[in-house]
Amino acid sequence: MDDSINELLPGMRRLGLGRRRQTATDMTYGAGYTESSGDVRSFPPTGMPARNAYQLIHDSLRFDGDPALNCATFLTTWMEPEAEKLIVENLGKNRVDIDEYEQTERIHRRCLAHLHDLWHGAEGEKPTGTVVVGSSEGIMLGGLAMKWRWRARRQAAGKDASRPNIVFAANAQVALEKTARYFDMEARLVPVSAESRFCLDVERAAAMIDENTVGMFVILGSTYTGHYENVAEMSRRLDRLYADAGHDVPIHVDGASGAFVAPFAQPQLEWDFRVPRVASISTSGHKFGLTYPGIGWVLWRAPEYLPDGLTFELSYLGGVEKTFTLNFSHPSCFLLAQYYQFLRYGRTGYARIMNACMYHARLLSVAIEATGIYACVSDIHRPRGCLGYSEESRLAASRMFADAAQAAERTSGTDPSVNEPFNDGLPEVAFCFTDWFRHKHPTASQDVVSTLLRVRGWIVPNYPLPPDAADIHVMRVVIKEASSEDYVNRLVRDLLWATQTMLDMHRQDVAEALGHPLAPSASTSGLAHEIAASNRASMDDAQKHSHWNGLLKRIGELHAADKDKDKHPKMELQNNGTHKSFYQKSC
Repeated sequence: MDDSINELLPGMRRLGLGRRRQTATDMTYGAGYTESSGDVRSFPPTGMPARNAYQLIHDSLRFDGDPALNCATFLTTWMEPEAEKLIVENLGKNRVDIDEYEQTERIHRRCLAHLHDLWHGAEGEKPTGTVVVGSSEGIMLGGLAMKWRWRARRQAAGKDASRPNIVFAANAQVALEKTARYFDMEARLVPVSAESRFCLDVERAAAMIDENTVGMFVILGSTYTGHYENVAEMSRRLDRLYADAGHDVPIHVDGASGAFVAPFAQPQLEWDFRVPRVASISTSGHKFGLTYPGIGWVLWRAPEYLPDGLTFELSYLGGVEKTFTLNFSHPSCFLLAQYYQFLRYGRTGYARIMNACMYHARLLSVAIEATGIYACVSDIHRPRGCLGYSEESRLAASRMFADAAQAAERTSGTDPSVNEPFNDGLPEVAFCFTDWFRHKHPTASQDVVSTLLRVRGWIVPNYPLPPDAADIHVMRVVIKEASSEDYVNRLVRDLLWATQTMLDMHRQDVAEALGHPLAPSASTSGLAHEIAASNRASMDDAQKHSHWNGLLKRIGELHAADKDKDKHPKMELQNNGTHKSFYQKSC
């Protein structure tokens, strides 16, 4: 019996049966594969097992930030498992192959119809638009269409068409400037200021328009501060300009974020095809459209606003296709994920999500202003028409938020009327040090606070405002679907910790300053609401110091050894003849 088994073993091993000796390639971490094992600038000469390739990349990506704690991004960082399953099932489909994937094309047209309805397109009008890779491509197509229509009018009138320009505010995202540069248009940037809330100044924009202006980009949701530019007011001003000077200027609305926020959170706001001069609208499905990155949309008011010359008919794979995108191949999976979200949530679901985002953004705004350390440059938490930070506006915002929070508890969460008392805008919080805090701590640095927040995992950028206001630096937090009240509480706690640690670093070495961990017993439950409610009256300097120490005590950062220390300035440094005071454990 033993002899017969021994005779069979060689054949079994050739067939892959039976035991074999373990080799290095069977091991995940012992196989010796690393990115630095060869010249990373050269194409890999040999392959590696799938498990090792996956683990190598997976481990290297651990050094990325956590998308859930990335407060800088507007992009969607979470979708339901069913949506993710749908994406994986359709990764191999190319959307442009409409003859092969007819049902996918039907879904594409349904999505266009949904957006046409959402943005108040003419009833009975067939939607004119397309899915794109992102709103940047949509902006380029919208700008190109305006240029071609302007050029056709000029040529028909026998006029020069060699010097086109396009007008938009200096707070524009880079895609708008790319459109002008790539398609040979002069970019006329409208300066921004505190008076214009760091976005489009209507009168200054009108002054830049002439007979060579192909159109305007108007931004529904500035990435810098979250403010909406006033589309309706700009349209009325263009009507007057047309009556006075004959310049017929259309508008493309860059609704990268706002085109999915305003219809649900601020439906009374007229910014879309209800505004006569709006020729086209672009948006990102992967921002507040709630879909993973890789999808955007652009729609025109009517077919005549998309010049025929921009549309191609292709005979491809047995069918005739019409295309007017800048790229050709495009994955179907994110289009299908967008349709999933439309079906999954509907108007009421999107309204509930956007209202929650606005609520949490206002809670964060009121809480951080209540510290006395930070002032919001964004205005979504202030009473409608009240713009800019002051002690009066802070107190008014605090009182109104308290009233609105009680009203929200009495609604289903889908009622947009809870947003009506406040200024319109994106659920974005842009903030900086108050003048009082800068005066008390002239060397305080928002960059240091931003960096310290990274220690706790948060990604909160600190950046300058647009040209003409670049001396002001702000930190930004974008509130998204996956943000919660607990999320806000923890962010507020860690912002307080980072601020105090920055102050400690002026009198200690970095190791000492970072050596105070959060007290395990310091719960964050209800923290943001407590802070928001703690400062609803004006305070003098002594009261502000006491208030700050109370906040530190609440989060466990006022340590026993610090409680009896002198709270007056402890040391002075001389810099170019100027004395600067630094405080211990206080503001």
